[in-house]
Amino acid sequence: MSRLRISIVEYLNTAPLVWGFTDGPLQGKYDLDFAVPSMCAEALRQGKADIGIIPAIEYQRIAGLTMFPGMSVAANGPVRSILVLAKKPIERVRRFALDISSRSSQGLVRILAKRRWGIAPEFVPARPHAGDMLEQADAALLIGDPALRVSVKLDVLAQRKGGAHCCDGDPNDMPVPGFPSLYVYDVADEWREMTGLPCVLAVWAARRDAFGSAGAPPVLADVVSDFLSSKAYGLARIREIAEGASLKLDLPAAACESYLRENIDFGLEERNRAGLELYYRYAAEDGIIATHKPIDWAGTPAGARA
Repeated sequence: MSRLRISIVEYLNTAPLVWGFTDGPLQGKYDLDFAVPSMCAEALRQGKADIGIIPAIEYQRIAGLTMFPGMSVAANGPVRSILVLAKKPIERVRRFALDISSRSSQGLVRILAKRRWGIAPEFVPARPHAGDMLEQADAALLIGDPALRVSVKLDVLAQRKGGAHCCDGDPNDMPVPGFPSLYVYDVADEWREMTGLPCVLAVWAARRDAFGSAGAPPVLADVVSDFLSSKAYGLARIREIAEGASLKLDLPAAACESYLRENIDFGLEERNRAGLELYYRYAAEDGIIATHKPIDWAGTPAGARA
């Protein structure tokens, strides 16, 4: 029997969820492939992967998926790796560059623009390079490790300058070269301020047809158990993960560790589910998704809903 194929986001914020597969006792049990969030979703959509950690919004756009319980990438406050960088106050933004690596964050920005910021800007897709994005637009959505680098540099500047994110024209201080003065908005924190609920950014989902009746298919409940075990293994090794990420991302290990411990919630319990359902409802009302379908939770019979 061939191994199940897992598509994994190559950002730091997913590392604790997959550590058991990459560096722990589950190594070799599954075929792993790493990509940016949007491409993980495409792999699942096209049948090139059986399971993927996908932008939460993509669960609503891909047919035949089941969502794994108890696991997500979420935030109940500042997440630091989903930033809007603006050259002017957000209420004056007219052209908005959106990171093409993202899909859930794009949806969040569209909802926030309408419901929190009261703007209707032109949205344009862009590759995740903050300087280039800001050359062509008033504001830029940046996600993942590139956004975290900007966030860490802003924190260093704030400490150095008594809380002010001002670079005084020194090119070495600029978090985004060429843009010494920026307005910075944390998308997850903006969502929490608007709704009072956590922001669920990514979820584990699987194709139901990967667990069919032909031959000797893997048992979905056993696979979910493996994923929960991988999460537990990773959460027990946050410091080790942060130290490795520090070398890879050229960031202080302490910053990587605090990010994983304080900014990311890896669960999918009641409040996170409520935030996810509200996101889906707003997305449907605002035309970002066609419909708001109920969630098919893994471990329940096909068609059952929780």
